[in-house]
Amino acid sequence: MGDEIKRRYFDGEHFSAFRTALDEEHALLGRYFDEQRFSRRGDVAGFELEAWLVDDTGDPLPRNEEYLAALNDPLVVPELAAYNVELNGSPTALTGRAFSRLHDELSATWGTCQQTARGMGMGLVTIGILPTVKEAMLDSAHMSSMQRYHSLNDRVMALRDGRPLAVEIEGDVPLRTTHHDVMLEAATTSFQIHLQCRPERIVRDFNASLVASAPMVAVSANSPFLFGHALWDETRIPLFEQSVDVGRRYAPRVTFGTGYVERSLLEVFQENHADHPILLPAELDGPPDRFQHVRFHNGTLWRWNRPLIGFDFDGQPHLRIEHRVVPAGPTIRDCIANAAFYYGLVYGLGLWKTPPESLLPFEKARDNFYSAARYGLNARLLCVDERGDRELGVRQLVIEELLPLARRGLESRNIPDVEISEFLDVIGARVESSQNGAAWQRRWVAMHGVDLNALVQAYREHQDAGEPVHTWPL
Repeated sequence: MGDEIKRRYFDGEHFSAFRTALDEEHALLGRYFDEQRFSRRGDVAGFELEAWLVDDTGDPLPRNEEYLAALNDPLVVPELAAYNVELNGSPTALTGRAFSRLHDELSATWGTCQQTARGMGMGLVTIGILPTVKEAMLDSAHMSSMQRYHSLNDRVMALRDGRPLAVEIEGDVPLRTTHHDVMLEAATTSFQIHLQCRPERIVRDFNASLVASAPMVAVSANSPFLFGHALWDETRIPLFEQSVDVGRRYAPRVTFGTGYVERSLLEVFQENHADHPILLPAELDGPPDRFQHVRFHNGTLWRWNRPLIGFDFDGQPHLRIEHRVVPAGPTIRDCIANAAFYYGLVYGLGLWKTPPESLLPFEKARDNFYSAARYGLNARLLCVDERGDRELGVRQLVIEELLPLARRGLESRNIPDVEISEFLDVIGARVESSQNGAAWQRRWVAMHGVDLNALVQAYREHQDAGEPVHTWPL
């Protein structure tokens, strides 16, 4: 979905041509899995960080086209709304001082982005949901100009027979609203963590990502406010799921999934192929072994852990995981600490003799995920290991079980101890202080009152200073 499409509107011939190509590529994809023809390179990290453009008062500013033209950086691209941009990172091997490399690159890109923004009288904020965004701001008039976004909106609403999207989220004062386009999705910004995997480990890595999703959401939650309502600690999760709901006739396009992978990641692609109607039958060029139609269709499905097909520098196809559960922000150091924790958990769970998916039923992993999204650091999660299962609070689970596990996982990748400590200690201090982004925002409002513009201005000041969120004063 990252590339522009040639047209906005499609007819039956376009759908038929896309289906024919998709079927052909899926047959070829099956042979690639059977013959193990994917790149054996792996243990490669990457990321995407979405950000908000804001004015001096902290309100969202719909000027991404003008901003991106001034910035002129191929690593920074538009998002669905004119309020948002996305920063991309270069792949880096998960060995040595990997997190310092990721941090240095993202910091450099972020610095250039900030400098350009200041020169244009605007600012940038990395936060899951910007507290000052109002529902009236999220309409098609503020959609980015790229045709793919407008066509996406057309098709989602067509599958719903024009019925407005209904959003219902529980909270201190529950939110109930309806919306007439997919722009509510634009209120949700993320830090998406990528892991290119070795084929022999992809099943274990993917299932470990599912198991790790709950603690990842709990420690990183940064989206407690939407349209003036105090809702879930990570309100981005239910909002995204409801903002592109295609109706009851079809399987949901934003989902935690339907089960663990059993034998091959092909199972997920086959489910995508069989259960989800084509959303955008884009006209794509290229031979079947580039899997353009499979990849494009996959890009219109937003699993919280999404499998991806990519290509190495030499053109060999590879498999990677896009871990989508983490919100943007609060700082660059917080983002990279979140990535270090994720990679450590995946590799740490991979060290278990008994796969964690054999111990934790999928339904329990899914329940953990939504509980963590709602309650953040106050959630209680079902914890399992080879000794059995028990329910633990997030603080105890992370400090006593998961941080040591993540450390062992990173040590297995020859990450130096000083590097591991530098970034995992941020997670430990965040949990010990019970202050992630969501907790800081709630505490600020409890102390200063419901002035969301002042909240965003205070958030920006701390974000720009660069110190991780657990150190932020109120």
